[in-house]
Parts: sequence; structure tokens; C-alpha cells
Amino acid sequence: MLLSDKTAVISGAASARGIGRCTARLFAEHGARVAILDLDQGASREAAASLPGSGHVGLRCDVTDRGACLAAAEAAAEALGAIDVLVNNAGITQPIRFLDITPENYEAVTDVSLRGTLYLSQAVIPFMRERHSGSIICMSSVSAQRGGGIFGGPHYSAAKAGVLGLAKAMAREFGPDNIRVNSITPGLIQTDITAGKLTDAMRTEILKGIPLNRLGDAADVAGACLFLASDLSSYLTGTAIDVNGGMLIHG
Repeated sequence: MLLSDKTAVISGAASARGIGRCTARLFAEHGARVAILDLDQGASREAAASLPGSGHVGLRCDVTDRGACLAAAEAAAEALGAIDVLVNNAGITQPIRFLDITPENYEAVTDVSLRGTLYLSQAVIPFMRERHSGSIICMSSVSAQRGGGIFGGPHYSAAKAGVLGLAKAMAREFGPDNIRVNSITPGLIQTDITAGKLTDAMRTEILKGIPLNRLGDAADVAGACLFLASDLSSYLTGTAIDVNGGMLIHG
């Protein structure tokens, strides 16, 4: 098992069909003890209880609140004994066109994806520094690379592009502490966010631009997270792994 005796904190991981929950399950299957963070305490605990193995914990955390992130990191470290891996997965999207974006829209999307990545990483890094070891995985999006996606507005692209820059800066600063920081840029992944919004006509048109000729599943992204969390990627930091079926192929 790739994560035997490892511990992981995953934000936004209570949703049943989400990337975070799928990643938590895969981590647990590979021997990790997992702390699931989400806005709903009950949902977090239920999600943690559903994972294979034992020692998992579900915690409430609003990633836009720095104090809440600090408290969640403390609670996770106490429950798990250490924090080896952090997956900054929490995020929201809004299908709003550029001229229709209000200050409230902008703040809502950037706060969760970008500020949340900053605050939760700030809360967890001291625990990793103590052990001179850690892996942080930041969830960006193909939308950040191609200037827009299917369901995310321009403010979502901006937030996810900011995540890429922040992750690279963290990788550079904390490399000497043996803390690796990498990003994942998923394409169109079938989750609760996309459920019911994709018509047959939209699906047919989208598949024309995907060489692998299928939409992604949460398991596709979870597998990339497992790779970055494990020692298989021990010499990778500051990278971004595309999980998009070839939707965007770039140099």
C-alpha cells in the first residue's frame, strides 16, 4: 500500500460524488488515516466513518476563515498524530459571464479556492516542518490554463490560476523543509457539481475535443492525488499534472 502509516487532511471532502471524497477513500484503501474537512460537521463525520480502515476523523472547517483552518489543523494533528499530506480540494464554481460578475460573486469563488488554499496551507505547514516532511496537493483546473471552462466563469479561471501560482511559490519556499507542493488541473469531471447540467448535445460536443473520448471521473483525479501524496513522486515539486483526457495539450 502506497500510504501505509501516513496521515492526510482533505478539504471539501464530504460530498458523496466529489473528488475529495473519492480521494479520501483511495487514500484509506492505501493505508492512510484521513481527516475529512467540510462545512457540515455531521457530513464530515459521516464521510469519515464510511472510509475503509480505522482512525479517520471528520471535522468542520470553513477554509475562508483562518482561525477555523488553524483549529482544524490542530484537531487533525491531535487525532491523527501527524499530518503528512494536505489536499486543498475545497472550491466552488459559478457559470457567470465576465460582465455579470459582481463583487459578491468574485469574493465567493476566490475566497474558497484561493484564500482557502492559503489559509489551510498556512495552518498545516508548521506540522509538516516539525517532521521535515510533507506533501501538499492543490486543486486547480484546466479552466486556469485555457481561460475558461464549461461551468466556471472567468472569476473561477482567475481563482484557479492563482492556485497554480501560489502552489509554485510554496514549492520554492518550503522545498528546503522537504515539503513538496504540486497542483492538479482536472478537465471536465463528473461530480455532484456537474450532475444534471450536462445535456446529451453538450456531452457530444465536448467529447469532440477530448482525445480519450470520455468525460473524467473523480477516480481519475484521486489517482493523481495518490501519486503526488506517495513516495512515487518524491522528486516532484512545483509541478501541475493535467487530468483532462487530452482536452488541453500544451508544452
